[in-house]
Amino acid sequence: MYAEHRYQPQQSRVASIGASLLISVAIITGMIYSAPNVVRALTGTVVEAYNVKDIPPPPPIDPPKEKPKVEAKTPTQPLPTAPDPVVKTDSEPVLRTTPDIPPVQPDIVKPVEVGPPVVVEPAKPLPPLVGARRDPRYAEAFQPNYPASELRAQRDGRVSVRVLVSADGRVKAVEQVSATSQAFFEATRQQALSKWRFKPATRGGVAEESWMTLSVTFQIKDQ
Repeated sequence: MYAEHRYQPQQSRVASIGASLLISVAIITGMIYSAPNVVRALTGTVVEAYNVKDIPPPPPIDPPKEKPKVEAKTPTQPLPTAPDPVVKTDSEPVLRTTPDIPPVQPDIVKPVEVGPPVVVEPAKPLPPLVGARRDPRYAEAFQPNYPASELRAQRDGRVSVRVLVSADGRVKAVEQVSATSQAFFEATRQQALSKWRFKPATRGGVAEESWMTLSVTFQIKDQ
């Protein structure tokens, strides 16, 4: 199958190009003739220019004027006064004096009543104190145990103590007077506080506390 090709003469192409050129020349010519009108319209307008001046500052504000002082006028009328509170009367008191001066009488002093003399009786002497003594019922509990340290050392000893016997016959306190060693005193003190009993001291038949001194002897031959 063959495509169809038609032959176009060269003259027709030249004619179309020439027509295009003529149209372009006509457009340009029209623009040239119309340009003077535009320029003439612009040149006829006058533009005026002027300098803008700075805004002037506001005028200064005047300070407030002082008001004239108005002097107080003195009143022409007298000021009102309060009435006198004291009511005046027509009567006036009459004071009478006398030159006679009465004698001054001394005050009457009443005698002090003295009662019978107070007799102070002398205090009665206290009855004699009957000292405490050992209770024979507890005689076997008087001798303390022999200290083991002193027994090993084969040493005898002697202790003297001062004991406070209470009203019930018991020992309340033990003070050391003398002792061969501290072991002998400690054995005596423990025995006195736990085992010793006494008949308490009495005064007028009333039992009371008292102190007494006792001695204890430690001998190895008695063991």
